[in-house]
Amino acid sequence: MPAPPVISGREAAKAFQKIGFLFHHQTGSHMIYYRSDGRHLSIPDHKELDRGTLRGLIKGAGITVEEFVNLL
Repeated sequence: MPAPPVISGREAAKAFQKIGFLFHHQTGSHMIYYRSDGRHLSIPDHKELDRGTLRGLIKGAGITVEEFVNLL
């Protein structure tokens, strides 16, 4: 499995919006996104996301790392 890229939280949010996640609200430094199928993501609004954190977000979105990289 390839390593996810090092990107910011906002870049990740833009990619997740392309697959139907909509911004709901922000609590502290975490942006909360929901999708109509009930999935939700809590994306940290940081300059660089830890690769493990990004991998967890990708898994939570129900896609693969390769699919995520294609969204960027």
